[in-house]
Amino acid sequence: MAFSIRRFLACALGMGLAAAPVAAPVAAPVAQLAAQEPVRVGIPQPAFSFLALDVGMQTGIFARRGLSVEKLVFAGSAKLHQALAAGSIDVAFGAGPEFGFLAKGASERAVAATANLPADLAVTVLADGPIHDVAELKGRRVSVSTRGSLTEWAGQQLGRAEGWGPDGLVLLPLGAFAGQIAALKTHQIDAIITSASIARRTEEEGSGRVLMTFEHVVDDFHINVVFAANDFIAAHPEALRAYLGGMSEALAYERAHRPETVALASQALDMSPALAGTLYDTLMPQANDSLRFRPRALEVLAQAMVDMGEVEQKPDMQSLLTEAYLPTP
Repeated sequence: MAFSIRRFLACALGMGLAAAPVAAPVAAPVAQLAAQEPVRVGIPQPAFSFLALDVGMQTGIFARRGLSVEKLVFAGSAKLHQALAAGSIDVAFGAGPEFGFLAKGASERAVAATANLPADLAVTVLADGPIHDVAELKGRRVSVSTRGSLTEWAGQQLGRAEGWGPDGLVLLPLGAFAGQIAALKTHQIDAIITSASIARRTEEEGSGRVLMTFEHVVDDFHINVVFAANDFIAAHPEALRAYLGGMSEALAYERAHRPETVALASQALDMSPALAGTLYDTLMPQANDSLRFRPRALEVLAQAMVDMGEVEQKPDMQSLLTEAYLPTP
């Protein structure tokens, strides 16, 4: 079977994933809502980091908790949070630096952290291109998804880590990955900062090469964070509680069921089993099973907002989040 970026995006952007049935995990009875309550969940792009959402849907974890979960895919974090503000989705499954939207007044709260260090971030260059070392990126044109996104923060942080300063890379927000890879192939840009899922996929396809990943760029972090609209929290607190309980169960399922998770990722993201296995082994160690926020990681995220010019001084992070709806430890 041939795998391609185009097929990957077409498959992952579909509202209903045609994955093969996955055996439901054996678990103790859970609190269930009286009826199947709809929850619309958005993600900024298809990626292995967001697979817990698919696991929860495909294994029946959410359904057993009385939820009917719908997944919607957006072109980057800005559009994701615009949809949350507009009421088009109830929950946004995004990235840590998106706290910046909250600091600037978005009517939402961070409600869970699902992953820590940014192992699911990579710099991709052309497979046959001239760049072979991180030092060669200085001053280069590097695409990111949107302003205020995880990928933009990563680019600035890389510049600082290399001693070039936050403007050491020319960061260009180009939206969805399809446009970014087209720009790379036509030499309009020199590199892309994207998810490891997509970056490794370009390697497998033969068009790209992973230059580096970001887990060693920072010492503490929350790469993936769940946000919920304030209106949804107020009107449907038990649905949010059920959803986060399902996320916790889905992460536990992933950790305990490697073969099943790899098979689901291979179909849901239209990637080879070998690539799905590589991503599993790379990313699962960073899964945050408790879903709770760590003080040091929050401090790093607060500083990231200042570094990116989103706020003038570090915000009170506790005012932007709540752990009230997380499962009891």
